[in-house]
Amino acid sequence: MSDLSGQVSAALARSVLPSVIARGGALRVTDADADGMVTLEVSGSPGATLPLASRIEAAVRAAVPAVTAVRLVTHAADVPATPAGATESLADAAQQVLDTEVNPAIAAHRGHVTVTGADRGWIRVRLEGGCQGCSLAEVTLRQGIEPLLRSRLPGMTGLADVTDHEAGTDPFFSPEKR
Repeated sequence: MSDLSGQVSAALARSVLPSVIARGGALRVTDADADGMVTLEVSGSPGATLPLASRIEAAVRAAVPAVTAVRLVTHAADVPATPAGATESLADAAQQVLDTEVNPAIAAHRGHVTVTGADRGWIRVRLEGGCQGCSLAEVTLRQGIEPLLRSRLPGMTGLADVTDHEAGTDPFFSPEKR
């Protein structure tokens, strides 16, 4: 392992790695070139890492000034090519699971989950109503919705939350209740 790789690994362990692990994901340095480009491999639940991508890069660049850019990747074998028409069918299938198994349950918290798209096995969702800005939204996603979708949709690679939680006006559990 190069010196730059070691520095980045140490920086990750001190800052964002505990959050990634808590969300069901993992990160490891796979490459650090002479120009300061660092490649991090995402494993476990890759959807757990995507929402932290900007935080990960900021933490690494602040801790290791020699880093010029950070790239997150998954194994190519883990991300199957999307057949024609499969993107729509994966998004539709995910929305059907959400509508029948998730939305009725979270309606009690004034919440709703909508699929905003799917690409290369990644399903993007937006939390609405009482879920937008809720302090337990991440738990709902990572311990409830993501495992359910993975069990129902074999073509799923990861789950990405595209919700603007800061814009939530009436979260069921306010951030103060964390």
